[in-house]
Amino acid sequence: MEQLATWSSPPKLYSPHHHNRFASNARLPSPNRLNRPMLGFRRHAPPVTASDGGGAGTTAEAVETAVVERSPKLRRFQVSQGHPSPFGATPRDGGVNFAVYAGNAVSATLCLITPADLEQDKVTEQIPLDPLYNKTGDVWHVFLTGDVKDILYGYKFNGKFSPEEGHYYDPLKIVLDPYAKAVIRRGEFGNLGPNGNCWPQLACTVPSFDDKFNWEGDLPLNYPQKDLIIYEMHVRGFTRHESSMTELPGTYLGLVEKLDHLKELGINCIELMPCHEFNELEYFGYNSVLGDYKVNYWGYSTVNFFSPMIRYSSAGTRNCGHDAINEVKFLVKEAHRRGIEVIMDVVFNHTAEGNENGPILSFRGADNSVYYMLAPKGEFYNYSGCGNTFNCNHPVVRQFIVDCLRYWVTEMHVDGFRFDLASIMTRGTSLWDSTNVYGSLIEGDLLTTGTPLASPPLIDMISNDPILHGVKLIAEAWDAGGLYQLGMFPQWGNWSEWNGKYRDTVRQFIKGTDGFSGAMAKCLCGSPNLYQEGGGRPWNSINFICAHDGFTLADLVTYNNKHNLANGEDNNDGENHNNSWNCGQEGEFASISVRKLRKRQMRNFFVCLMVSQGVPMIYMGDEYGHTKGGNNNTYCHDNYINYFRWDKKEESSSNFFRFCCLMTKFHQECESLGLNYFPTAERLQWHGLAPGVPDWSETSRFVAFTLVDSVKREIYIAFNASHLPVNVSLPERPGYRWEPLVDTSKPSPFDFLSSDVPQRDIAVKQYAHFLDANLYPMLSYSSIILLLAPVEDA
Repeated sequence: MEQLATWSSPPKLYSPHHHNRFASNARLPSPNRLNRPMLGFRRHAPPVTASDGGGAGTTAEAVETAVVERSPKLRRFQVSQGHPSPFGATPRDGGVNFAVYAGNAVSATLCLITPADLEQDKVTEQIPLDPLYNKTGDVWHVFLTGDVKDILYGYKFNGKFSPEEGHYYDPLKIVLDPYAKAVIRRGEFGNLGPNGNCWPQLACTVPSFDDKFNWEGDLPLNYPQKDLIIYEMHVRGFTRHESSMTELPGTYLGLVEKLDHLKELGINCIELMPCHEFNELEYFGYNSVLGDYKVNYWGYSTVNFFSPMIRYSSAGTRNCGHDAINEVKFLVKEAHRRGIEVIMDVVFNHTAEGNENGPILSFRGADNSVYYMLAPKGEFYNYSGCGNTFNCNHPVVRQFIVDCLRYWVTEMHVDGFRFDLASIMTRGTSLWDSTNVYGSLIEGDLLTTGTPLASPPLIDMISNDPILHGVKLIAEAWDAGGLYQLGMFPQWGNWSEWNGKYRDTVRQFIKGTDGFSGAMAKCLCGSPNLYQEGGGRPWNSINFICAHDGFTLADLVTYNNKHNLANGEDNNDGENHNNSWNCGQEGEFASISVRKLRKRQMRNFFVCLMVSQGVPMIYMGDEYGHTKGGNNNTYCHDNYINYFRWDKKEESSSNFFRFCCLMTKFHQECESLGLNYFPTAERLQWHGLAPGVPDWSETSRFVAFTLVDSVKREIYIAFNASHLPVNVSLPERPGYRWEPLVDTSKPSPFDFLSSDVPQRDIAVKQYAHFLDANLYPMLSYSSIILLLAPVEDA
């Protein structure tokens, strides 16, 4: 145990949120199967304490929050009735108003706690609320006048403890306010609580009038969505490795130190993996394979949606979390200063409270039957694959979600949201009050729990909210219950979607699978087959090759099979069908010819991403070829597997970074590569090995097209995914000739002939005799970009 307490980089943990991103035919869970794994996902096991050693069979009693003893002290506050709105703790009129929804509670107590008492699991002062005086409708409220500096709070609610009826009230539990702006206890990522407790008592920060931040005139960048280049990233993993040489590695401020790297790469929008408060020790356990401890590294298991992840800050719990909030604001401000928008990955599909075996932290203790989708006998529906499902379209819950999004936009200045497993937000609510989601009585069983809704109230509210209007809204348009809505996600013209079909199609075509040339062409055009009929635009498609779950770009061309033994699950976790190709040999140690082909394939993927209509998204580390050793489900590793390796990025062999920077710059320069509408024949012309004669046959592995561009005149782009070289006849343009810009078969720096390439003229002249004849020789597995230039300039 002493070893655990003295780790300089303590263990972290994962709530097994390894969704099957490829599956679209998952079965709907029946209530009597809610505790089984779904679709190959591992459900949440009960949390454990360090003293349990991560062993199986931990009982619910072992994970209860500490019994809190009251520490008698003189009352510091004047107590009055308060107001039922706004929800949360709100400074006003010389005091603080507290308001919380707990519709089925029969009593409520406001618990005030000093940081010192919190460390001793004691309550500093308890204020019982009078149900006649301190309650309006289903909202409990109270107003305190006095010094709230360094004061934390929580609630105790009493009522039925009847799981079969959906109620989990426990008057001994201190639960978090769902609207709390910061959640406090452990201040350093991975450090265990007292006595090795992974779930020590938590408390909420009380805001004060002194909570000020100098935004220095910061305003939204308001980039058109079609102009974005998104970078999916992990706050801690970006700078945690020692090679980052940052002053505060693994923190919001550490990320700020490295924002210029993203600027150099051409990124104008970062998508932060979950930064809401979560417990990285949620499933803490020893990993005998690596000899370390598994943690919730990804963070897809939210404890509180208003609070930033405190342990991603350098300040930790200092100043009761207020300094941590300001670090997030500083990150957003500095990103905006560099022309980079900030999108948050939000997880409104489930919470860290899990199923009936999970802890009572917040929502379950306030009103379990309202916040979660429940079956008639109280079982938890598991459309998330993580134990519970947030009851998103219930009036109380959907208002909570909108309030939360508004807070992050107005107070934290974020620019948009990516909604994890967003299809859950389109499902019908639990009918505990025998009314439907709109409040009117229904006859019979017309709308069962979890039914997909054509016009979901929550999506309607978000889409048409006057404050959220204009922010970026990105849906992961499927869930773990089998609902797959790609191209059909209910929306009001302002949502984009992670395009999983783009990923699958491009992977298949680039590795040389027959029958994908036509589908590849659709991907290059922005997937009009998915979005055009419903009035969509190319920017509705978020194009990606790799993301946090699945292979990295380097592993995509290095491994045919997943290698997940390091996860300690006997390689049974993670997706089995990755559409990858190892280029002839499995693993990193391969022949020179195989390694060259792998680099070529990486360039092919990146070219495709940057010349496709729609919004490109790059995964952190792919710009230098980060490898996770073939592990496609690294949810549990707070180590080198997931860390951005700045030393690798700086190596001379990382010529891929140069190529990526030049390709993103090219994408931004070309007016034709960020169209607001799907390209027509006036803009785009398809070609085959001969001009104007495309080959869409099942055996075709060649796709080529020209784009008219107001900046570059005209662009010729071709992909040869065959194992054989080809000679391409180029379209004739009288008075002009084609000049090479990109050829992925060439070694760096000749793979991209930028103006600063040494001996560039000689490299161009090597192809002069081909280009004079309107020909270009393409090697196998290569792609090219040619530009049209006047003859006199050529």
